[in-house]
Amino acid sequence: MDLEDVVLEAESDTQGLFDDLLSGEPIFENKEVLRPSYTPHELPHRTDQINQMATILVSALRGETPSNILIYGKTGTGKTASAKFVSQELESTSQKYDVPCEVEYINCEVTDTQYRVLAQLANKFIEKNERVIADRLDTYRELHSNALEDPNVLDRTEFSTAEAVASRIAELEADAEDMEEVPMTGWPTDRVYSTFFDAVDYHERVVVIMLDEIDKLVEKSGDDTLYNLSRMNSELTNSRISIMGISNDLKFTDFLDPRVKSSLGEEEIVFPPYDANQLRDILQHRADISFKPDALTDDVIPLCAAFAAQEHGDARRALDLLRTAGELAERSQAETVSEEHVRQAQDKIELDRVVEVVRTLPTQSKIVLFAVILLEKNGVHNINTGEVFNIYKRLCEEIDADVLTQRRVTDLISELDMLGIVNAVVVSKGRYGRTKEMGLSVPVEETEAVLLSDSRLGDIENAQPFVQARFDN
Repeated sequence: MDLEDVVLEAESDTQGLFDDLLSGEPIFENKEVLRPSYTPHELPHRTDQINQMATILVSALRGETPSNILIYGKTGTGKTASAKFVSQELESTSQKYDVPCEVEYINCEVTDTQYRVLAQLANKFIEKNERVIADRLDTYRELHSNALEDPNVLDRTEFSTAEAVASRIAELEADAEDMEEVPMTGWPTDRVYSTFFDAVDYHERVVVIMLDEIDKLVEKSGDDTLYNLSRMNSELTNSRISIMGISNDLKFTDFLDPRVKSSLGEEEIVFPPYDANQLRDILQHRADISFKPDALTDDVIPLCAAFAAQEHGDARRALDLLRTAGELAERSQAETVSEEHVRQAQDKIELDRVVEVVRTLPTQSKIVLFAVILLEKNGVHNINTGEVFNIYKRLCEEIDADVLTQRRVTDLISELDMLGIVNAVVVSKGRYGRTKEMGLSVPVEETEAVLLSDSRLGDIENAQPFVQARFDN
């Protein structure tokens, strides 16, 4: 066999893996439309809230400082999408009327300390200032060159001589040299703050700072950031700042300093959950753009809406369901998305949620949960706290972990109950007192696999004998 035959044989071996998957007709036209990051051009059932925001922010287009806004609502009620939609409209209108108005978005779940928030904002404004300086330098250098040939070109400008233009060019070059990007760690906070302050105030503009998940920032770092931002306007010379905070927690302002609370909550907008009919409209609106024509059977959107309405009217959940159902249909090379695909998607999303929750549990909670799983797998029903505690102790000894008290283990069981991982009920034993009886609310095999993927729990060679501990009591 010569080399050419070997190459041809190798090529024929590789064909087919993706060819089969590509052979089916695609169901999606544009899948990105169903992702939470997508900002639609139209937001059904949020007109009132959008108009409220626009009424408050319109003062920015007049060069005035808009009131600070706090936006509340549960997850998936359209808060961030509406705020981003209004922000895009505000920026495009400001360009139309040549008014310097900018919106900066920060997700406080990711950027959750005062240093990071101020550093990120400072660097965004430094980058914008560098672009402004570069544009002005181009203009002034051309003007200076023309003025040297013909001084009359300065008649309609702020400059009287070519030297004055040259002096302005030198100032701008010095400004550009002084612009130093803030590192993500290492500077004292007051230096980061003054760098941010100078960057914002470099030229005239109205700035709206959008802090998404603002409660996470307060939870992690207190209210220093909000205090500093809310008092900046009294010190700024050229620019004005307005804060738009977005929160899932209606009570987070209870933890704020009264001064911050009064300045931050000048305007409050509440986003109520969607009902099933509203979710249906939202899904239909997105489905028209994201799927090929006739790709969905008639019952798909009502079912996605019904499932999501049970989850506190969460549109994000509804969109996830619809997208996952489409992906499952596409993988199975079905021509249309059906009710069956939606039910499969519901199970998959639920399992993904459980896996994520279990994976991020603290080690002690994982050991308690593993003890419950061992008892369930061995056919023990109505598991009580004492049985869990006996096995928990032996597991701790096996992996050399600290043993908590029975009372603390009972608290951990209550936390697992709140997360929906176990279902625990208090049962009276008459004169013997009360105990908790529990069972798993999640799939056993998948949960056990997640627990054993933890390096510490993975050390347990054979947990089977520990179950005998329930008889040792």
